[in-house]
Amino acid sequence: MSDFTGSFWSVFIAAVTLASIAACLWLLFSMSRKRVVNDPAQTDHVWDEDLVENNNPLPLWWVWLFVVTIVFSLGYLCIYPGLGSWSGATKWSSADEHAAEMREAESRYGPRFAKFAATDLKDLAADPEARAIGQKLFLNYCTQCHASDARGGKGFPNLTDGDWLYGGDPQVIKTTILDGRNGVMPALGAALGPEGTRDVANFVRSLSGLPHDAPRATRGRAIFATYCVACHGAEGKGNTAMGAPNLTDQVWLYGSSEATIVETLTKGRSSMMPAHRDLLGESRVHVLAAYVYGLSHPDAKRKVAATP
Repeated sequence: MSDFTGSFWSVFIAAVTLASIAACLWLLFSMSRKRVVNDPAQTDHVWDEDLVENNNPLPLWWVWLFVVTIVFSLGYLCIYPGLGSWSGATKWSSADEHAAEMREAESRYGPRFAKFAATDLKDLAADPEARAIGQKLFLNYCTQCHASDARGGKGFPNLTDGDWLYGGDPQVIKTTILDGRNGVMPALGAALGPEGTRDVANFVRSLSGLPHDAPRATRGRAIFATYCVACHGAEGKGNTAMGAPNLTDQVWLYGSSEATIVETLTKGRSSMMPAHRDLLGESRVHVLAAYVYGLSHPDAKRKVAATP
């Protein structure tokens, strides 16, 4: 109700709610007092020749069950918010309850995360307790995009292969989780034209040793040098400062077929890694970053396995 500056809608909603409850109560008693004579000849509701539907009043226990629910609803509306801007006798709100639960959780788990926050990310990646907590954070907040095994999918990076758009340093991973990333591949279809786009696609495939049309790849090299080297570099090895992928390592975010690369060049791509700073806080992101770092670094995993 905070969206409304006046009191009209608050009063209107409260009046409609109470009127609806009163109408249900009136309908219940008015119908229960009316006695209908059951005459099979007055109804057409007959099935299987001898199954006749008649009009019978509700059983008393059912009537009183309705009355109990109505009384309960009135009591609920007195205690909790529900009648327009009325906050209820207890002044309860979901926001206050959530804040109280968060304070309780912080008091219980805050010291543990504070201890982890003072630990170097590489060392933390080898800590069994930190990795177990990091895995739970990952399963709660990251699997929707990167899958439960962290191998990602089309358009979502594999976090286990050691190939990083912005670099695999643990502090860079932490920055990515904290502040998010916005990756953009501009649409070049209008500038390259259909044939030029196919030429560049074949040249790009040649960079990673994929089958390609050699004449098209030769023509595509010159076009690539004009339009693509600013992001991907002269050798196509990418640029972690910009998040431009390495085109020579056979790791493809959207697929390596000629048709897919042509689509990428023609329409461009836009991808976003959401920021988690406000959602998780830096201390939890620190543990999560250590877990993600360990996914692609076997040395960290071996340290965990060797820990008694």
